Amino acid sequence: MKFFTLPHCKTCQRIDADLQPAACGAEVRDIKSKAVTAAELDAMHAHSGSYEALFSRRAMKFRSMGLADRNLGEADYRQLILDEYTFLKRPVLLTEGGVFAGSAKAVVEGARAALNS
Repeated sequence: MKFFTLPHCKTCQRIDADLQPAACGAEVRDIKSKAVTAAELDAMHAHSGSYEALFSRRAMKFRSMGLADRNLGEADYRQLILDEYTFLKRPVLLTEGGVFAGSAKAVVEGARAALNS
């Protein structure tokens, strides 16, 4: 299991404190210090079914790069996430059985269940 996070992000801090993924055996990784690899992103995609589902439209660069005005495809989402850590919806828990990306209540509850199984 891997837990991808940004330590300075308040939402990530809150969810990390709540789930305690390291205590459950997950590798906790700062995506700013050590970027998500293409293989890891592709594993996330295999569980989520799309790169768009892993993409954060809340990132400040989304608007500043003019991406809101573009029609992006799956290849674009994949490359943007690989190029810029801030585009990965976070936090992300990647397990053998699934991926849980973002801070929605249902996603966090799913991650909790995966960590405690």
